[in-house]
Amino acid sequence: MHRSFSVTLAATAAIALLLTGCATPAGSSSAPTDDNRISVVTSTNVYGDIVKAVGGDKVTVNAIISKTSQDPHSYEASAQDKLQVSKAKLVVENGGGYDGFLHKLADDANVDHDNIVSAVEVSGLAPEGVASHTEGETSGTEEHHHDHGDFNEHVWYNLDAMAALADALAGKLSTLDAASASTFTANAEAFKASLGELRGRLDEMKKTVSGTPVVVSELVPVYLLESAGLENKTPEAFTTAIEEGTDVPPSVLKETEDLAGSQEVRLLAYNNQTEGTQTEAVKRAAIAGAVPVVDFTETLPDGISPDGKGYVQWMKANVENISKALGL
Repeated sequence: MHRSFSVTLAATAAIALLLTGCATPAGSSSAPTDDNRISVVTSTNVYGDIVKAVGGDKVTVNAIISKTSQDPHSYEASAQDKLQVSKAKLVVENGGGYDGFLHKLADDANVDHDNIVSAVEVSGLAPEGVASHTEGETSGTEEHHHDHGDFNEHVWYNLDAMAALADALAGKLSTLDAASASTFTANAEAFKASLGELRGRLDEMKKTVSGTPVVVSELVPVYLLESAGLENKTPEAFTTAIEEGTDVPPSVLKETEDLAGSQEVRLLAYNNQTEGTQTEAVKRAAIAGAVPVVDFTETLPDGISPDGKGYVQWMKANVENISKALGL
């Protein structure tokens, strides 16, 4: 739901740039860019941060969606986005129908599909038909509808999926810059170690709260909630309607409001980046019933920088917020 030199020096620079352009046609080489960094474009700053964690100072990252005020579902690509993708050596998308605008840009720019990494595809979470769904994505201007059954494509909330992504990125970056392969591998291992520490915290929580019922405004954080042993009790008809962008039937909305405001659930997991009137109604019901509301976003929240450490910092904060809401 949604960014003075002298004439002589200038002429010299222009000539140098022209000669460089003649030496290597744009997009024809898989080598690092002129400043020895690999140009990477990602759909969101979540993936931009993970690329930075693995690539370090060997990559330059452009994240198309970088603000919580932007809605990834309905994002329309700009001319600047098209230019960035046309210069990219690697493109990283969520996939699974989430960010089709980026796949469309990559196809239009003739980016080799070997240089497009889909988090959904490498996650191991999606059924075969969904994992290959990105091949058919075409437009970023269409409404975001989910036509892949019950699959939850918000895989960045799954720590194991992001560990798999780190390995995939290390492999792709090593192909593009073989001399730095050992650095990419080491960085990926360090990133996975950080995820392992966080996973340990979730495992400890699970021992205490396994089976604890919760309600959600959207499916976005469900993977993380399940990793803590929490059980999503939200009526399926509610989350389906929200995911499809259709009106929730009045009876279903009433059922969800009643549940959110009851003592039958321990918290409401609330996506405050793409909220609407119906999810806001559920939030009001939870507040009225003294049920804790835990906010989640689809991109790195304000105050967390995509510097290669932001994703882990963000997930740690999410886990801590869940823990506090449960009184742990």
